[in-house]
Amino acid sequence: MQFLDVKTDFAFKRVFGSEQSKGILIDFLNAIIDFGDERITDLTIVDPYQVPPLKGMKDSYVDVKAVLSNRAKVIIEMQVLNVEGFEKRVLYNAAKLYSSQLRRSQQYAGLEPVIALTITDFEMFKDFDKVISYWNLREKEQLVQYSDEIELIFVELPKFKKGEDELHTVMDKWIYFIKNAGALDFIPKTFTEPPLLEAFDLANTAALSEEELEVQFKRRDFIMLQQGALMKAEKDGLAKGMEKGLQEGMEAGIKEGVKEGKREAKLAIARSLLAHGITLEVIAASTGLSGDELASLQEQ
Repeated sequence: MQFLDVKTDFAFKRVFGSEQSKGILIDFLNAIIDFGDERITDLTIVDPYQVPPLKGMKDSYVDVKAVLSNRAKVIIEMQVLNVEGFEKRVLYNAAKLYSSQLRRSQQYAGLEPVIALTITDFEMFKDFDKVISYWNLREKEQLVQYSDEIELIFVELPKFKKGEDELHTVMDKWIYFIKNAGALDFIPKTFTEPPLLEAFDLANTAALSEEELEVQFKRRDFIMLQQGALMKAEKDGLAKGMEKGLQEGMEAGIKEGVKEGKREAKLAIARSLLAHGITLEVIAASTGLSGDELASLQEQ
């Protein structure tokens, strides 16, 4: 068997946003979102999946909107590229959905909660290792919650490291499915829950028309090209920054070292390079100083 890469927009919306996806989406949301003692028993998918056109292909994300049985509104978004302003767009979309509920002459009390669930194929928050993070409005020092009317939830796929034998919860299985479905040749034996099996059925390429397959392959190629372009830009920027830092550090070190003698010149150069974030290996090659000497300088 061969399955769609669910991280692509076309496949994601086919699995979670089609007419057949209702039970799948309910199970997925109940597994990921903490509803307390409640569980979502019903929902309405807004703007169900259709085979998308190939024109443009400008977007690297897709969203699925649903209204839950408790009347809360949910945006589920899959984002594969870490583009500039992405984090602001998440907040904007959630605020827009919240404010757009209010019609002229209506009361604010009629506003329903909004949950923005965003799944990313890159790390957003490098300060912690949590795969899933939950955000809402709280007082800065006491952390008292102001409101739960708008909640942001992020699932960072690169932080999820579990293998098939380590999947002990339905939450683990859903995240594993989204991250790995496109690389699987069979349904894992532990995936016995009906909603998960239905998700694999929708992701099975054998069930797709030629038109749908063409869209999927072209969307995947487009996203891979965009990822490659971002990686190249990052690599070129890093190389340019290191070159500039090395040059500036050498120049500053030489000026300082001329006054202090040959060994002191090397130490001055090394200090300047360390200040510019150059690696110890590059500094050692540039100055001839030993690893112990550089480690001592770094501690200082």
